[in-house]
Amino acid sequence: MKSNYSLIPLLLSKNLGSGKKIASSLLRIGKAHYIPKRDYGYNHFKNLSLVYFKPTGACNLRCKMCGQYGEKGVMNDCAAEENKKILPLETWKIFIDQILVQKPVIYVWGGEPFLYPDIFPLCKYAIDKGLLVSVNTNGTLMEKHAERIVSDRWSTIFVSLDAFRETNDELRGKGTYDKVIAGFNAINREKEKQKTKYPLLSIVTCVTNKNYTDLANLCEASKEHKIDMHIFNLGTYTNDNIVRAQKKYMKEIFDTDIDCLDAYNTGYNLGIDGQKCYQILHNIQEKNYGHPIITVPTLNPQKTHTYYAELETPVRNHCVVPWCQLNVNYNGDVHFCADYPDFIIGNIKDTPIKEIYNGDRADKFRKALRESKGGMFPGCLRCYQNMLFGKKIKGF
Repeated sequence: MKSNYSLIPLLLSKNLGSGKKIASSLLRIGKAHYIPKRDYGYNHFKNLSLVYFKPTGACNLRCKMCGQYGEKGVMNDCAAEENKKILPLETWKIFIDQILVQKPVIYVWGGEPFLYPDIFPLCKYAIDKGLLVSVNTNGTLMEKHAERIVSDRWSTIFVSLDAFRETNDELRGKGTYDKVIAGFNAINREKEKQKTKYPLLSIVTCVTNKNYTDLANLCEASKEHKIDMHIFNLGTYTNDNIVRAQKKYMKEIFDTDIDCLDAYNTGYNLGIDGQKCYQILHNIQEKNYGHPIITVPTLNPQKTHTYYAELETPVRNHCVVPWCQLNVNYNGDVHFCADYPDFIIGNIKDTPIKEIYNGDRADKFRKALRESKGGMFPGCLRCYQNMLFGKKIKGF
């Protein structure tokens, strides 16, 4: 399986300036594995490379496996109240000004970011300030906004698409596949009209037991839509034992109750034939679909079964996220773990981000993570960020 760094030549070939920004961020994140893991009394802010913006928790879909609105989603019972807490544009602008000095890559997600009322002025403000902005979306609202997306020069759109039409719509909702394709076509028309290569179009596919046998069909279909890259996320999964261990750990170490991890105890990993799954992905990567295809995480062939069937066996460890990244939630809360936002280190409404990032709660988290077995918490075993940015364990 190809590594994340295989994307760097593509990014450089599309646009040297933007490619350098992304390559620099990836290389700084990679460097974080090799520098000493400090905690208290150190200016961590100078190493900030990647910032996740979550301007809204609202979403127009109810994808079955989603940790927010899926069958076990944490937002199902509280969305109405939580989505009243979104930050105004001016607060985001102040935050952007505070992080400018570090020039981090910005990754906007949700919920569905198009439902944030000021998504376009938010992204444009960051872009006009010289930051590279990528947006993760379910793609169903791209078509009507295509002209603005292209003219504002978003760097990359990461679009969730899990299979060809019938299987995708079973997971994400009737008609979602065709809406995404209409969005791709509209973006490509605008790119041609406005004579630009941006935004790059990327498909992100979450592998589950419902779609893994249909992945090649999706790749075949994608050849027609001028896709720039395709990322296969092997999935964030957990089980009862891992959930119990993480809840106990977070309570003992941080006096924090958690509920987010239960949302990934879905069983959508069960029954995946690891050898068959690997062979499907291998065959896909061997073919030329006109764009690079990678998986997260990259695994040795014989370990794909372990990834899905032996969730308590680590395949990545020594997560570096708290030393080079951060997440800002729709209400201003700052935390390190994108999908596990239970331990809050501060709020951008109250405190400058440099103080938050170098603060006691942030350093307490770093120290605990550094001193934990394998440099990760019990609940990190299949965390997407750990799969992206953790250290590859020998043999995996």
